[in-house]
Amino acid sequence: MLFNQHSNLEGLHAFLGASKYHWINYDEEKLDRTYIAALAAQRGTELHEFAHNAIRLGIKLPRSTKTLNAYVNDAIGFGMKSEVILCYSENAFGTADSISFKRNFLRISDLKTGVTPGSMRQLEVYTALFCLEYRYKPEDIEIELRIYQNDQIFVHVPEVSEITRIMNKIVNFDKRINAIRNEANL
Repeated sequence: MLFNQHSNLEGLHAFLGASKYHWINYDEEKLDRTYIAALAAQRGTELHEFAHNAIRLGIKLPRSTKTLNAYVNDAIGFGMKSEVILCYSENAFGTADSISFKRNFLRISDLKTGVTPGSMRQLEVYTALFCLEYRYKPEDIEIELRIYQNDQIFVHVPEVSEITRIMNKIVNFDKRINAIRNEANL
């Protein structure tokens, strides 16, 4: 048989596709909620890409308390880099929405476009990854973490002991994962 070619769909997954088959158990309300959530996630991805490009190009947005505008303008004003990968190992890394480190002052900001409240825990993990990758002790630097969400800015100065605890956990868990991988010959 000669199968139809769909090269434009290669690498994509349909919302009602086989690999995400749980939809067969949805009623119409659940379908609506799930699809709307997927659209919101897609919009969030696009907003992050827009913010990244605006920051990278140094294009400020009109002054406003709106989440996106405040995030982009602050990142540019603070001289931050966007979409920076922080890596301790192949088991422990993440991408900070925006970050700067100047004169021993670490600032990490996160843009949240969804309705689920953001958590500073994510930014504390980025802080731990930064300290591990660049070999800084959290007690030797100043740290400010910011979440931009729902037209508000949430600012947090983490406890040194908490960042140290997360760093130790990353190192320990990374070793355990590597040991498991080695035992399984992966």
